[in-house]
Amino acid sequence: MPAPRSNARETPAHEQPCVSSHTHNASQQTTLKNPIYCRGIGLHSGAPALLRLLPAAADTGITFQRTDIKNSKPFRITPESITPSPLATVATSPIDPSVYVATIEHLMAALHAAEIDNLLIQLDGAELPILDGCSQDFSFLLQAAGRTTLSAPRREIILRKPVRVERENGSFAYITPFNPQAEHSHQLRLFVTIDFPAPAIGRQSYDFTLSPDTFRKEIAFCRTFVNYSDIATLQSQGLARGGSLQNALVIDHDHVLNPGGMRCDNECVRHKILDSIGDLYCSGYRIIGQFTGYKTGHALNNQLLRKIFADPNNWSFTSNTAPLA
Repeated sequence: MPAPRSNARETPAHEQPCVSSHTHNASQQTTLKNPIYCRGIGLHSGAPALLRLLPAAADTGITFQRTDIKNSKPFRITPESITPSPLATVATSPIDPSVYVATIEHLMAALHAAEIDNLLIQLDGAELPILDGCSQDFSFLLQAAGRTTLSAPRREIILRKPVRVERENGSFAYITPFNPQAEHSHQLRLFVTIDFPAPAIGRQSYDFTLSPDTFRKEIAFCRTFVNYSDIATLQSQGLARGGSLQNALVIDHDHVLNPGGMRCDNECVRHKILDSIGDLYCSGYRIIGQFTGYKTGHALNNQLLRKIFADPNNWSFTSNTAPLA
């Protein structure tokens, strides 16, 4: 199956600004400078999808809208909007539970890294296009669209005390406050460990501090992965129907089926960090703290977010601003 193209866009190429050298006031909210769009297929549904990314006003947050459903209203991403799912991050409208968007984590990771606070995301189906299986194409779209600063203070979350969730299989995720004297005390740091039976993956760990530059260099290109032996079962359940060697890393016990192999030796754990960056941005805000995950996944990451916000003593805003309405 040919890889879906992501170079279609609303703004003519000669008018598009490049944001690689663009700076902005880190204390102010941002949105895209220009609309942009792409087409592709859903990883699990295999259905074609048109995705539009549109500039949005300050204090609106990251919102999704299903354009294929008549009178569907945009809804904002919050921890409560996420429906637990082991294989993808799925957001559901609080107004109409039948309206949902699936596999949002790679785009959310790109938005988190690019420091985009407000965006209207329109989709003409139930699942985002998988594109290249990671965040690289989404990051390209955001760079091509450009970023603009808005006249409103940015809301960021600081952890006030450690929060932890775990499961009986030994997997866990927790987040702790940063030491104010630490080198990266105003950033999100992630330390993730995975452990798979397949020798081609095995046990891997990676320590990463999020910034636009580090995300591009270390994380954005790392693809989603699957065991070859699981594909038939997944497809019998209506999943992975859009998967291919062009948008997923396929592992067959001790080797990789993709002709080019892995893009780096620890691509799999780096992709888990990518997923976690996207999942954590479903809080609706940038979070400052130290995240640690062991065999964590989408559902466990969302469980952590819900536990953080269940107790107002766990967190606070970095500035005197109220939560988004």
